[in-house]
Amino acid sequence: MTSTPPMAKGKDRNRNVYREFGKPDPMARAVPDRAPNQQTLKVQVSRKGRGGKTVTVISGFQHKPDTLNTLAKQLKAQCGTGGTAKDNVIEIQGDHAQTLVELLVAKGYQAKRSGG
Repeated sequence: MTSTPPMAKGKDRNRNVYREFGKPDPMARAVPDRAPNQQTLKVQVSRKGRGGKTVTVISGFQHKPDTLNTLAKQLKAQCGTGGTAKDNVIEIQGDHAQTLVELLVAKGYQAKRSGG
């Protein structure tokens, strides 16, 4: 004999926890893809949590992942180094803050250097 746990107040029993197939969730937020001149970016140099390695972090993007990856690839090529794009943040290996601010401003972004 199995018993069903009592339903907690305000909990919806028919809530989807995992969906592999079917239509995407209509309530999911759309990712805005704003023009560069409508975005204010923050460029800072960081070493926290990276084993002492220096990384230039650019945050404040409001792009789709494909657009962000393309921009990251261009910036990495201009700096001649590696990096990554994830969670609306681009990380470039090394201290390239001044160079990246200049490149982003040339592309039409409002970029400012942040931190020390």
